[in-house]
Amino acid sequence: QVQLVESGGGLVQAGGSLRLSCAASGSIFSINAMGWYRQAPGKQRELVAAITSGGSTNYVDSVKGRFTISRDNAKKTVYLQMNSLKPEDTAVYYCNADIADWRDLRFREYWGQGTQVTVSS
Repeated sequence: QVQLVESGGGLVQAGGSLRLSCAASGSIFSINAMGWYRQAPGKQRELVAAITSGGSTNYVDSVKGRFTISRDNAKKTVYLQMNSLKPEDTAVYYCNADIADWRDLRFREYWGQGTQVTVSS
């Protein structure tokens, strides 16, 4: 069974920083793109940042220059460093990854359970 487990959320004041981590585990053959989404109350889930297996990244405009996504392929882990946090960054953050496991080597999309990030003004 493939799982994504997130950590690092919490409460922080505006202007502060948090670092989210998401570790993949299970019978993993390969991981393609990994990313972070977020969903604020009453809003649709949106892509925050994504990173390919080769390290190419993309970000939603609202976080460019403040957030940095990275990954450690050996640890099967993706990170989101969030700096200069704003109250509008408050949301549940979800890890997402395209993973092929040893059952059939087919890529499937997996989600983490979500971690709350709250930024106070």
